[in-house]
Amino acid sequence: MIKMKIKKSKLILFGLVLSVLTSCVSNKKMVYFQDMADESSIPEEVINVETKLKIGDVITINVSAIDAEAAVPFNLFEAGSATNLKPMQYLVNADGEINFPVIGKVKIEGLSTKEITNNLTNVLSDYIVKPIVNIRLTNFKVTVLGEVKNPGTFSVPNERMTIVEALGVAGDLTMQGKRKNVILVREEEGKRKFIPIDLTSKKLFASPYYYLAQNDVIYVESNKAKINSSVIGANTSIIFSSISTLISIIAILTR
Repeated sequence: MIKMKIKKSKLILFGLVLSVLTSCVSNKKMVYFQDMADESSIPEEVINVETKLKIGDVITINVSAIDAEAAVPFNLFEAGSATNLKPMQYLVNADGEINFPVIGKVKIEGLSTKEITNNLTNVLSDYIVKPIVNIRLTNFKVTVLGEVKNPGTFSVPNERMTIVEALGVAGDLTMQGKRKNVILVREEEGKRKFIPIDLTSKKLFASPYYYLAQNDVIYVESNKAKINSSVIGANTSIIFSSISTLISIIAILTR
């Protein structure tokens, strides 16, 4: 009878050990936008966000016109083969300016590419008949780190990306990622901000941080289950060795 009690207590202990090692994350902590169904039939207004240029940004500018010869002085190209010329890239300097051919210094910091296009078109109208200006921001990128399947830095060709899209490009969060406290790191006006993002609430869609800015960093923190498993040991073989030893001890005590 005593042996039966010992056997039962040891098996319970063994079960608790396995429970800790294979603990699962609550379903409530895993589901995105949990309050979505409450008002899912009510449409929400989509905000049109335009990226504002910052110091250190890089853009390309192409000027064309009906008279192609008249536009030539306003187009610079990087050195390369005669058949594969690349448009010159303009770096927004510490004063928030670029040095544009013929015109000289142009203040563009804090403006969108659309606003810069309109401004340059107006100025170039004094030199060219009906100028056409095309501007592209070439260094729009975001970085996703932490508990995602494919962490890394990703280029954004269309100057527009949401935090949901960025996490999708990174392969989504792993099972060990905290969905209620994703951290967005953003630099604005010479200051670095750390913004908590809750992926379990649909309020994210109305957040001013739903649309990302160039050079944003998203960090997904590990949940307690991942941290606890790291504490138990990084070497899986050690864990299984310990379990094997525990089974042997239980077998000896319950003979």
